[in-house]
Amino acid sequence: MGVAANDSPDGRTLRHEAPAHKFSVAERMTLLAVANSAEFGHLPPSQIVPRLADQNRYIGSESTIYRILRDEGQLAHRRVERRGRKRSKPRALCATEPNQLFTWDISYLPTTIHGLYLYLYIFLDVFSRKIVAWQIYAEENGANASEVMRDLCRREQIAPGQLVLHSDNGGSMKGATMLATLRSLGVMASLSRPAVSNDNPYSESLFKTLKYRPEYPLDPFVDIAAARAWATTLVQWYNHEHRHSAIRFVTPAQRHAGLDRAILQRRSAVYEVARAKHPLRWKGATRNWQRIDIVHLNPDQIPTKGDLNIEPEITMKKAA
Repeated sequence: MGVAANDSPDGRTLRHEAPAHKFSVAERMTLLAVANSAEFGHLPPSQIVPRLADQNRYIGSESTIYRILRDEGQLAHRRVERRGRKRSKPRALCATEPNQLFTWDISYLPTTIHGLYLYLYIFLDVFSRKIVAWQIYAEENGANASEVMRDLCRREQIAPGQLVLHSDNGGSMKGATMLATLRSLGVMASLSRPAVSNDNPYSESLFKTLKYRPEYPLDPFVDIAAARAWATTLVQWYNHEHRHSAIRFVTPAQRHAGLDRAILQRRSAVYEVARAKHPLRWKGATRNWQRIDIVHLNPDQIPTKGDLNIEPEITMKKAA
């Protein structure tokens, strides 16, 4: 029977009643002894319960064992083993002009030989969205990436301390060969958290766009020459023909060369003339052709879609 406490302000008696089926002190001690025994001390309750059942024993349900271990402060790693580590988000980066911030990644391309792939290396300028370097190799390793990076810095005339290169946490990205190359070039490295693709969204979005183009072959590539021919055509389209939605629908090549400012100013003037001719057709401001002057990567605060300036993934409908 519960024990009556002080009456509440509204006249009701406050009672605290212990459940009739509550574990006794002896039962709790038995359960803890079993859970911490040499036989079961290294196992979670989900593994202890069926093993006890195989021995024709029942000391409590799985949830009860979890609850009692939690009450005793034992619901954690109960043996010497590698513990999970908290991974901090990469530092916030931004770019206000080309050749300040690049991202890169590697994508697998299937071949006619089952289980054999080619590897597409792509380096992207975050500010302009231009594919500044690419290559296809038969292997995935840091040496290939280093070769592309050296050529890229030479062509773009990247000075030491000018560029930050962000990538995923893959072996080719964080390997000694690639990191040594970046140090020798004076390029600062930035890495995503392990298994967090959202830390490298620009490269992920780029691969989605390229692979959903109609020109992407339905059949695997016959050889590396065929893959390189496909990539050459696709990169040409992306850099010089594709109007990128996240940079006010100019091409990446135009923005990289600094031509986008004049283009957007001309578009704005066209709209102002159209509005002056037929003012009643315009209920508010004309379309926003204002240039995007800063692009963020992994900002400290979660931005809106427009602030991050990532092009929506292009999806394709299956032909009827």
